[in-house]
Amino acid sequence: MFTPVESMKLREESLKMDGISEKTMTEHYKLYEGYVKKYNEIMQKLSELKDEDYAAANQTYSLVRELKIELTFAVGGVKNHEIYFGHLGGQGGRPDGDLLQQIVEDFGSYENWEKDLKATAVGARGWVWLAWDHDYGYLFNYLGDSQNTFPVWNATPILALDTYEHAYFIDYGSARAKYVEAFLKNLDWKAVQKSWGILLGDECGCDDEGCGCEGEGCGCGGKCMH
Repeated sequence: MFTPVESMKLREESLKMDGISEKTMTEHYKLYEGYVKKYNEIMQKLSELKDEDYAAANQTYSLVRELKIELTFAVGGVKNHEIYFGHLGGQGGRPDGDLLQQIVEDFGSYENWEKDLKATAVGARGWVWLAWDHDYGYLFNYLGDSQNTFPVWNATPILALDTYEHAYFIDYGSARAKYVEAFLKNLDWKAVQKSWGILLGDECGCDDEGCGCEGEGCGCGGKCMH
């Protein structure tokens, strides 16, 4: 059995942005809801597989193969958009503290990181992620051409930039670079820094205000992401 996932709610601030319209966001959100729906549908079908379905598994075509391939696309669509929507509606600028220090260490300067992000976004067919590589110990702007093109194994994304046309065509037509500028102008670095803090184990992953989290063993009922 599986527990169906529910769609996240858009932040109110993300519907009042300068450069990315409410129309774009509401239409974009509908696509995200479709990924949630299909994720739940595929997981339900997987939970109902019979012995003969497992016995018929085949790399050319089989129900097991098709469901599991399409599951990666659906769950990628859910998780990518939740990162993306979760940090839109801010005031742009740049990060500070440990995150800025790490960006400077890995890219040479914030300006170098931004230059690299913009070029990666123009070159991408689907997504750009700023992610931390746990094995090699650095931040990197990864490029993916589809919902199920993940950065690399054992890397955690803290920032996601959707470069599919549906993210900007209403507002900018084919002028993707202008959309990327608007994305940066409306990025909430505090949300990105919270994800960075959770990744490092310095911050609680609970959504509830005043949960009293003090790190590991805080009694948050398993909600914390250390």
